[in-house]
Amino acid sequence: METSIQTFIDMCQWDTSRFLIFSNNVFGTLIYYSHFLALILALVVGLFVLLKGKNQLVNRLLSLIMFLFSLWVFFDLILWANEKDYFIMFFWSAMLIIEPLIYALCVYFIDVFIEKKDISFKKKIGVFSLLLPIIVLLPTQFSLVDFNLTNCFREPTEGLIATYYVYFVEIIYTVWILIFAIKKYRKSVPSVRRQIILITLGIILFLLSFVSGNIVGSFTENWTLAQVGLFSMPIFVVFLAYMIVKFKTFNIKMLGAQALVFALGFSVLGITFIRNIDNIRAVAIATLLLVVVVGYLLIRGVKKEIEAKENERLLHEKFEELAGRFENVNHILAHDIKNTLGKNRDIFVETLAGTFGEITEQGKSFFKRLNMDTGSLIASVTNILKSGGKIEPNVQPFDLKEAVLGAVVSVKDKADAEKIKIETQIDEKENYMVTADRSLIVPHVLNNLIENAINYNVQNGSVFINLSKKDPNTILLAIKDTGWGMTEEDKKNLFKPGGHGPDSIKKNVHTSGFGLSIAKETIDAHKGKVYGTSEGRNKGSTFFVELPVNFTGTQSAIPGK
Repeated sequence: METSIQTFIDMCQWDTSRFLIFSNNVFGTLIYYSHFLALILALVVGLFVLLKGKNQLVNRLLSLIMFLFSLWVFFDLILWANEKDYFIMFFWSAMLIIEPLIYALCVYFIDVFIEKKDISFKKKIGVFSLLLPIIVLLPTQFSLVDFNLTNCFREPTEGLIATYYVYFVEIIYTVWILIFAIKKYRKSVPSVRRQIILITLGIILFLLSFVSGNIVGSFTENWTLAQVGLFSMPIFVVFLAYMIVKFKTFNIKMLGAQALVFALGFSVLGITFIRNIDNIRAVAIATLLLVVVVGYLLIRGVKKEIEAKENERLLHEKFEELAGRFENVNHILAHDIKNTLGKNRDIFVETLAGTFGEITEQGKSFFKRLNMDTGSLIASVTNILKSGGKIEPNVQPFDLKEAVLGAVVSVKDKADAEKIKIETQIDEKENYMVTADRSLIVPHVLNNLIENAINYNVQNGSVFINLSKKDPNTILLAIKDTGWGMTEEDKKNLFKPGGHGPDSIKKNVHTSGFGLSIAKETIDAHKGKVYGTSEGRNKGSTFFVELPVNFTGTQSAIPGK
C-alpha cells in the first residue's frame, strides 16, 4: 500500500507538506487566508473570554467552542496540504466528531446563556447522546470506507455516518436552538428578548456559515469558493462584541473593539498577498460586509454612548438643582421647627414659674419633663443643621439612669391609656454616668424604643426595662414587651431605613419605618450596639442597647438625609 501511495504521489506530483499545513498542494492563497483568519480570531476570542471569566460556565463553554473550532480549521488545513493517506484519514475522522460536537456545545451554551444556570444532567444526556453513534462507528466503514486514489484525489470515500448522519444531527441541533430561543423569547421581558435575538442570530449564522462550505463544495465541486464559509468567524465575533458592549455579557468590553480591529486589519492585509482576481473579489466582498457591519455597530455604539453621557450630564444638573432646593427646604423646615419648639419650651418654663396660675406637683413634674425633652429635641435639630445631615455627638457627662426613668415618665399617660404596665429593674448600687450626647440618646434611642414597646404591645400587656452594667466600660439596656413580636422577615429589615414589617402599619398607623434606623445610627455614632430579638409573631420582642461609658467622638450619616 505504501508503494502504491508513493506511486500516486509521484504521478500526481503531490508536494510534501511542511509542518503538516504548508505545501503546494493548497491551490491559491485564499485557502490560507480564510483558514488563518478564522483560526487566529477563534483562539483570541476563546483565550480572552476564558481568562476574563474562567469561573463562569458560560465563559468556559464559549471558550471551548472557539478552541474546538480552531482545531477543526487547523485539521481542515492539514487535509488541504498533506499528501499522506493515513494523516488525511485520521484528521478527516477527527473532524467528523468535532463538527457535530461544536453544534452540541452551542445548544448547551445558549441554554446556559439565557437561563443563567447549568442545565440538568438529564438534559445533558439528551444533548450529547446524539453524538454516540458517531463515536461508536467512527473507526468503521460506516464513517470512512476507503481512501480514494483515482484522478489524483486526496480524499476518503465517506460512509453513511459521514454522508448523512452528521448532517442530520447538525440539523437537529440547529432546530433545537431555534425552538428553545423562540420559547424563551415569548416568556421573557423586553430587555432580555433583545439579548436572546442577538445571541441566537449570531450562533445560527456561525453554524450555517460553518457548514455552508461543505454544501457549496458538494454542489459546485469548487472547494476554493467554499472557503468563504469560514468568514463566519468574523461575523460571529462582531455579534459577540456587540453583545459584550451592549449587555456586558462577559464583562470584557475591550475584547469587542480589539477583535474587530484585528479582523479588519487582517482582511485588508490579506488582499495584498492574493494574486488571483477572483479570489481578491471574494475577499474584498467579505471585507466590505465586515466593514459595513462593524461600522454600523461602532457608530451606533458611539452615538448611544454620547447620548448616555449627555443624559448623565442633564441628570446631574437636575440633581444638583433639586439638591439645592431640598437643602433650602430642609433648613426652612428645621428653622420653623426650632422656633416652634422654642416657643413651647418657653411656655413650659412660664407655666412652671406660675405665670399661668398655680399647678399641682404632678403637673409641675409633667411640664418639667416636657421642658427637658423639648430642650433635647432642639439640641438634636441644631446638631443636625450644623453637621449638614451627619450625626456628630456633642458629648457631655449625664446620668443614663435618670434619662431612662425620665423617658418612662414621658410615656406613662400613653401606657395607662392602653392599660400597659411598665416595670423597671435597675441596680441602684451601680453608677450609670456616661459620656455621650444626651440630646441624641434620649429622643432617638430611649424614647423611640420605649414608645415602640407600647405601640406594638397589647392591652393589659407589660413592658420590662432593665438597666445594668455589662462590664465596667459598657452599660446594657434591655427593653422587653409582651406584644406584636417579629417574624424572620421583620428581622431582616429591622434597622433599615423605611424597613418596618409589612403588617406593622396595622398595629401602628403612625410608623414611618425610620425610627429604628435612626436609633441604630445614633448608637453606631457612639461606638455602641443595638439589636432586637423575638420568638415570632405575638410572642413579644426584646431590644438591647450597649452604650460605652466613655465615648471619645465619631460621626455617622442619618438615614434618609
